[in-house]
Amino acid sequence: MKIVMIGAGYVGLVSGACFAEFGVDVAVVDTDPAKIEALKAGRIPIYEPRLDHLVDDNAREGRLTFTTDLDEAMQGAEAVFLAVGTPTRRGDGHADLSYVFAAAEQVARAAKGPLVLVTKSTVPVGTGREVKRRVKAVRPDLDIAVASNPEFLREGAAIGDFMRPDRVVIGIEEGEAGARAEAVLKRLYRPLYLIETPIVATGLETAEIIKYAANAFLAMKISFINEVADLCEKAGADVQQVARGIGLDGRIGRKFLHAGPGYGGSCFPKDTLAFARTGQDLGTPLRLVEATIAVNDSRKLAMADRVIAACGGSVAGKTIAVLGLTFKPETDDMRDAPSLEIVPKLVAAGAIIRAFDPQGMNFARPLLPAAVHYANNALDAVAGAEAAVVLTEWNEFRNISPEKLAGAMSGRVMLDLRNIYDPAAMREAGFIYSSIGRP
Repeated sequence: MKIVMIGAGYVGLVSGACFAEFGVDVAVVDTDPAKIEALKAGRIPIYEPRLDHLVDDNAREGRLTFTTDLDEAMQGAEAVFLAVGTPTRRGDGHADLSYVFAAAEQVARAAKGPLVLVTKSTVPVGTGREVKRRVKAVRPDLDIAVASNPEFLREGAAIGDFMRPDRVVIGIEEGEAGARAEAVLKRLYRPLYLIETPIVATGLETAEIIKYAANAFLAMKISFINEVADLCEKAGADVQQVARGIGLDGRIGRKFLHAGPGYGGSCFPKDTLAFARTGQDLGTPLRLVEATIAVNDSRKLAMADRVIAACGGSVAGKTIAVLGLTFKPETDDMRDAPSLEIVPKLVAAGAIIRAFDPQGMNFARPLLPAAVHYANNALDAVAGAEAAVVLTEWNEFRNISPEKLAGAMSGRVMLDLRNIYDPAAMREAGFIYSSIGRP
């Protein structure tokens, strides 16, 4: 079986490599020649654990190829996946679907016979029908079935999520075209069916809403526990114990109940915003989603004020170490990371910032103020600092003992915005320690 994956970004590259690992022949197509040449040379443009080995192994076996030539790639392909970006559209918060529509029209022009066209990109409800309409406008003669197959990949754990997912969602059209698309996709996902992965077959619109609803619900859990953390601080309670107490309820679940400086990344910020806009357009406002967005936006800005308050009300001329810049560990993704709100505000208040992130510094440099100094490692970042702030919960930060931190720093102010350290151990080491939602 052969498929084409259009888009060599995060979703396209991970999905293409994983399908190749299933034994499928995968041609990954991208319009960026430099990116394709880098992939052919074995250079991976993103950081995702194990992805480099997966790409290398399958490219060597000939199952995974990279090209800019769509016509060549589509020879013999049974399905084409659209895995292009859907960023927030400037001005109104809707998803920008221009890349999706352009790719679909290119596929229509290049198609030589019957085809299944699958949207892997995160798209608002109704996009599949519009893709079909545009394809038919370009090629009225083309026998094409349109399907939706949303991804549920967590950055830092994407390969495991693909290989052993909670479920696979397949959205199909009605009638013969839908049956054909369902048959192709179920054959493609047969390795997962054999390990009893639930395959959820729905209509096109339902599949598109499932993706947005899932991300919005998880984002809502994060904003909820962050507000509970604020309450815990005022009441003298421990948010981690609260999260455990409610998370053990099977109706709630333990995941995404970790208090912190707010969510970021490639999905939650743009998808919650697009979902909220869709609700407004259809006359069914999603008030909880709108509140989730507002809570998260205000929280990031409030974290900088928390740092300033912990430093006595002023950071002017003070050296502050920032540990972690990416929105989460095990990724180099800086999109909507809390650091992009917190660090500039501290710099504007006169702070001298020494930052370290194991993977994200190259991407952080063009996004953060030029005055930020980038350290060689975590201990280098805290050396001589009067205060330190943990923004990303990388394991290597957890592994530094409080005594080592205290020995390197000149001051003793520590703001642990990810709750990675033990408060008692930090106080014993002499720190003026504050965390999120803990006494």
